[in-house]
Amino acid sequence: MEKETAQKSRDIEKERKISQETKAHLALLTAQTEKLTKELTQLSAQLDAAEIRDKEQKAQIVDLGKKLNRALAAKASELASYRSEFFGTLRKVLQDRDDIRIVGDRFVFQSELFFKSGSAFLEEKGRKQLKVLAKTIKELQKKIPENISWILRVDGHTDDVPIRNEQYSSNWQLSANRAIAVVQYLIDQGVPAQYLVAAGFGEYQPIDRKKTEAARRKNRRIEFKLTER
Repeated sequence: MEKETAQKSRDIEKERKISQETKAHLALLTAQTEKLTKELTQLSAQLDAAEIRDKEQKAQIVDLGKKLNRALAAKASELASYRSEFFGTLRKVLQDRDDIRIVGDRFVFQSELFFKSGSAFLEEKGRKQLKVLAKTIKELQKKIPENISWILRVDGHTDDVPIRNEQYSSNWQLSANRAIAVVQYLIDQGVPAQYLVAAGFGEYQPIDRKKTEAARRKNRRIEFKLTER
């Protein structure tokens, strides 16, 4: 009886220790769970705040984009009015000439008006026309507000007949040099250089793709385009 009683006492003590350990473990788990729940709540609140900020920022970006588009449209519209005035003035000055045409938003001059075949040296008859153009540009420059970024782009184009002489190894080089020669002369006439740009297209942007002399003559040209910078 004493042995059994002693064994039962030991078993009861053992169960009591196990129960205490279990309670302690449960208490620890409960504390950890509460801590984790608190952290998750904080993270959720931060995420909600971040989403709100993100929505606000996106709304601000969309609003800024709309304002920018409206501003750009206004500037483009304003520049279009000056472009129209520029074209109108040149039409009056250069009317009744079959070697000067308007194609879309560009004034097109036949290269023969400025240069001899295979040359980028500006001829006297071309200089006279460019003086008129330079005067018109300078008058227009006074009217266009400084906050409008504009340029007059001068494009050189050739026909598709390959060139290879002592000065030029390709039509690319010839067309670029012709555009530069025109730009340089306009600068010499007082047009500010920051409003001018020269580009050479070689034979790769033809107006007429026929393989006739008349088509090639159309394609040999200098174009002027008033556009945004």
